[in-house]
Amino acid sequence: MTTVISVRFRGGCKLYYFDPHGIEVSEGTFVIVETAQGLEYALCAEGNHEVEDSEVIQPLRPLTRLATENDRRTVEYNRTREKDAFDTCQKKIAAHGLDMKLVRVECNFEGNKIIFFFTADGRVDFRELVKDLASVFRARIELRQIGVRDEAKMLGGLGICGRPFCCSQFMDDFMPVSIKMAKTQNLSLNPTKISGTCGRLMCCLKYEQDAYEDAIRRMPKNESFVQTPDGPGNVSDVNLLREKVTVRLDDHPDVPKCYHNCEICVLRNGKGTRDGITVPAERPERYVAPDAEEEDKPIRPIVSDFVPEAQPEAAPAAEEPRRRRSRGRRGGRKPEGGQLRDGQPREGQPKDTASVKVPAKAAGRPASPPRKSGEEPSGEGTAQRRPRRRSNRRRGGGGKPDGTVPQAES
Repeated sequence: MTTVISVRFRGGCKLYYFDPHGIEVSEGTFVIVETAQGLEYALCAEGNHEVEDSEVIQPLRPLTRLATENDRRTVEYNRTREKDAFDTCQKKIAAHGLDMKLVRVECNFEGNKIIFFFTADGRVDFRELVKDLASVFRARIELRQIGVRDEAKMLGGLGICGRPFCCSQFMDDFMPVSIKMAKTQNLSLNPTKISGTCGRLMCCLKYEQDAYEDAIRRMPKNESFVQTPDGPGNVSDVNLLREKVTVRLDDHPDVPKCYHNCEICVLRNGKGTRDGITVPAERPERYVAPDAEEEDKPIRPIVSDFVPEAQPEAAPAAEEPRRRRSRGRRGGRKPEGGQLRDGQPREGQPKDTASVKVPAKAAGRPASPPRKSGEEPSGEGTAQRRPRRRSNRRRGGGGKPDGTVPQAES
């Protein structure tokens, strides 16, 4: 076992091992390490840990020191030089009329080397450009041509899935991707749907390729002759993700049925004739989904020991007094007794106020006791009791149907 630290450089996702030389380094600390290009400023992604000797490439380069405040200022100054170098190089490229696209500029930690990354369709003669840049910056100039995938990794961005590019987020190296992977996964061969922002096939096609290849080995091909729980038939469609096949039965060829992969027995894989194929009399068992098995199980009742406390009964609300409904005309109150709206008595009715029957509550007198059946109402009770209203009663007071009004007792 070898004790190492994992270091990640600027703009990269790959981790490199370095010898800590007995220095305890914690994760997230900036360090100065020695590389083939000289000293570099890097981030410690994983502190001191042990790895197998076979995973270490000898000779293992050492850790120089932990980064200080002066080192941080040096890095900030180099970032300022990179911005100036980018603008200057853009002007020089336009002056020389070169067909190239400048992508990024990097300055090493020591400041004696500047690297210019660019893309171009073909070879570019940039010898004169290198001389002009060297005379301006007084440093070693290196122009490096990169591909479109490296450009996407350096610049970053969002893919069609809405997430950052895989190459700029976690991928160490680019994986080979072919159009055969899209065919295996039954994807559309439209270049706009299976290509990334860089214009090449999406790297995520490689992620599920192993699972698809394993499913293809276990699933039958189209036009295969199989035996199902409902009888023999030919496979018309294969769903690799769900591991289901659609079969046209010999007995009902117009109504295809869907079966799970474990429900069929392959008699002939792929196209061909049925000559010499013996159909077994025993049919495969039907597939029972795990959810269906759980539904068949009886549900055990859940008994709780919790007894809710008795809630105090709410006090009954006080009954609101019943409001009398006005039976007069809309817009005014019903006139008292047999008077008209102008206060004049009706024809044939005296102006005696005793004939007007006033309710007991309004007059301030107690109501009369309820009378028994067969008992004649007294005059006093008649004056105190509210008359019963009938549908054939005439508007006005308590007159008789012939228009006469009974006289009040003296």
